[in-house]
Amino acid sequence: MNEISSNFLREHNARQVWHPMAHPVEMETTPPRIIVSGEGVSIVDLDGKRVVDAVGGLWNVNLGYSNEPIKQAIARQLAELPYYSAFRGTTNPRLIELGARLVDILKVENMRRAMFTSGGSDSVESALRIARQYWKVRGKADKTKFLALKKGYHGTHFGGASVNGNQNFRRAYEPLLPGVYHAPSPFLYRNPFDETNPERLSDLCVAALEDEIKFQGADTIAAFIAEPVLGAGGVIVPPAGFMKKVRALLDRHDILMIADEVITGFGRTGEWFGARLDGFAPDVMCIAKAITSGYFPLGACMVNEKIESAFMNSDDTLAAIFHGYTYSGHPVGCAAAIACLDETFARDLPGNSAREGSFMLDAFGKLAARHDTIGDVRGKGLMLAIEFVADRAAKTPAGKKYMGALADAAYEAGALVRVSANVMIMSPPLVLERKDSQQIVDAVTHAVSAVRLDPAQ
Repeated sequence: MNEISSNFLREHNARQVWHPMAHPVEMETTPPRIIVSGEGVSIVDLDGKRVVDAVGGLWNVNLGYSNEPIKQAIARQLAELPYYSAFRGTTNPRLIELGARLVDILKVENMRRAMFTSGGSDSVESALRIARQYWKVRGKADKTKFLALKKGYHGTHFGGASVNGNQNFRRAYEPLLPGVYHAPSPFLYRNPFDETNPERLSDLCVAALEDEIKFQGADTIAAFIAEPVLGAGGVIVPPAGFMKKVRALLDRHDILMIADEVITGFGRTGEWFGARLDGFAPDVMCIAKAITSGYFPLGACMVNEKIESAFMNSDDTLAAIFHGYTYSGHPVGCAAAIACLDETFARDLPGNSAREGSFMLDAFGKLAARHDTIGDVRGKGLMLAIEFVADRAAKTPAGKKYMGALADAAYEAGALVRVSANVMIMSPPLVLERKDSQQIVDAVTHAVSAVRLDPAQ
């Protein structure tokens, strides 16, 4: 750590900063852990405690904290060209190189163009804008509405917050974007149909989505957006075939499909991209997070040939892209991404995600069999969730105090986990080894056994 004293850091922790996703008073009362270093898949706090990072930064540090080629690429680019704008008239070599690389990686989905952003929220915002613009270019200006899934998460910009399907990210910022409507998620553990059969649930959710399309009028809807596996909403894994059914439905009604791959992209689900789990090809893909393994803020909005052609074959001024960011195509970010992609695709990250994810999912399933406070265990690859309940039969969510105690106990036992409401979420680096997976399992097992609070608290 640098020369800033630990006493200064403790004294000022959460005093001059508002932290995301937290109440300022709570942060001052219970200050956040100060993480000072990272190595491999572990992090070290200000007190010198080392734990496995079972959160992977924030779903994004896929390659761990010690990837030297990415760090060296950043240093080289800082020395060569630390910044230049990609607005009309100028570009940079790394931007050009990364654009070509992404189109090649995503040729299975027929992606043809990249619009670079500073992260996932920017990528979603760009996707929503491009979707509306596409229909105006096509001469169908009434197609402005958006459809999304309840429980979905798509960032914090006004567009993203509007298509979010979780009240926590919406209520304080309403009124949000008009013309956004939500359909039920195919969530086996909690759904409005009380349906536990995956195939029937899938069909019911698709039918509900089609009902909304008919009610709104397909000629007024620009796009549907969804995560292939819902992340921040509690790691909701749609039944096999659901997204292909949705894709077919959207095609019948001439509605664009946006896949939010900000979390699922680059191997986390056990496939290189979430869309490949179900074998569907979206029109737009939002990527970020693992594109640089979190080493630099960067994202992209990718569009397919259909959208590319509409813009390229139009001489209307409406086809000009009057959207972008100061840091779109940042040369340092693009250099980091190129190095990260080299490192990513040199490894079998999907295979490791599938193996280690299955190992932990099986272990947590056995843990659930011994503890009534666990209502559900679910996941895909290295997207894992344990849902805690105060009453298993009634599925009453466990309380905030209980969940906080679980997270603290897991940390003391050697793993940092994330708690969202009554769900413990884990998304560790994709390079973790079996000993790391075992440490996470052991820490969670200890926490569930050690915490004696009333789960309703």
